[in-house]
Amino acid sequence: MSDINIAYLPEEAGHDAIIEEINAEAFGPGRFARAAYQIREGGPHDRALSFVGIIDDDVVGSVRQTWVCAGGSKALLLGPLAVKPAWKNRGIGRKLVEIAVDAARNISAPMVILVGDAPYYSPLGFNRFPSGKIRLPRPVDPARLLVAEIIAGSVEHLIGDLVHADRACIM
Repeated sequence: MSDINIAYLPEEAGHDAIIEEINAEAFGPGRFARAAYQIREGGPHDRALSFVGIIDDDVVGSVRQTWVCAGGSKALLLGPLAVKPAWKNRGIGRKLVEIAVDAARNISAPMVILVGDAPYYSPLGFNRFPSGKIRLPRPVDPARLLVAEIIAGSVEHLIGDLVHADRACIM
């Protein structure tokens, strides 16, 4: 990736249309049926904790984070993460995840959770979420529910139905 001049910046409202195009190309219409997408429908993502990769004024990848809660505890839900096909396998997605997790760490978010492939996310600090603690609105393979705990022990308090934080967080 050393031959690429890429800037990683916080997401702005002006990026929304291209991010939607990138996500549509990466995940297709099936993305609307996924559990994480249904949670995200509950409210907005946190733009200050969401990032884009830009090459020559062109957004080539993005990652978003959304506040969620269960059992009165909050977490960040990472995703979607997507990179334009022409720019895949160059480390852009991994760098976006690193930046997003660092941003979560900088504000002392308790943890970042996601639904994804462990071989991709494990080197980035994600581990399998403990089974049976949270319920998503649709079935999710337990091996794909991952967490990067920022505040030690915080995962123990995230229990019950996982929802968008704007919907039902009782703190």
